[in-house]
Amino acid sequence: MDLCQRKARSPRSCVYKNLKQDFRMNWITQPWPWYVAGPLIGLTVPALLILGNKTFGISSSLRHICAACMPAKIPFFQYNWKKESWNLLFVMGVLIGGFIATNFLANPDAIVISEVTQADLAALGIIDYTHLMPSDIFSWENLFTAKGLLFFVIGGFLVGFGTRYAGGCTSGHAIMGISALQWPSLVATMAFMLGGFLMTHVFLEPLMKIVGF
Repeated sequence: MDLCQRKARSPRSCVYKNLKQDFRMNWITQPWPWYVAGPLIGLTVPALLILGNKTFGISSSLRHICAACMPAKIPFFQYNWKKESWNLLFVMGVLIGGFIATNFLANPDAIVISEVTQADLAALGIIDYTHLMPSDIFSWENLFTAKGLLFFVIGGFLVGFGTRYAGGCTSGHAIMGISALQWPSLVATMAFMLGGFLMTHVFLEPLMKIVGF
């Protein structure tokens, strides 16, 4: 006997309550459509500006962490990082939210990918769609292999170097910068997209063959 029945509620009300609970859980665990998730992400920009006159960005938090932890007097890290501590809290919230969503609210179904994309990925040796990140690439077993060197070390370096060289990442430029009508952010976002297209359609297949896919 569940809690609803123990409270002496009618069977109809219990069924209605259980359906409401199932709907809420499905609404949380299932992927949200673009017209819901997109505006919610975009609304972080005016929310930060209105609440604290802050700009939205993620990659800058790494600089704040280095400024707080590195004892060396490197000019790039010599600034009052404590004024940006809110950004560290924001990133911490992203990490905690991601952990909760992955471990407690994960969608049990396989990731839905079009058949054409599945065929293209299968040709590259990627066939596992049970997780958001394909375990054929992103797994502990691949960490100290050629695959790990390519995707984790070289890929991580290029992402980190690129975001700092461009003065921001996709969140800072594509979401915050373009919404503020900043021309450099538009150029950076176009470069992000162009680099993604080139990697996907030109460089990815030969690189994956080199590392053993």
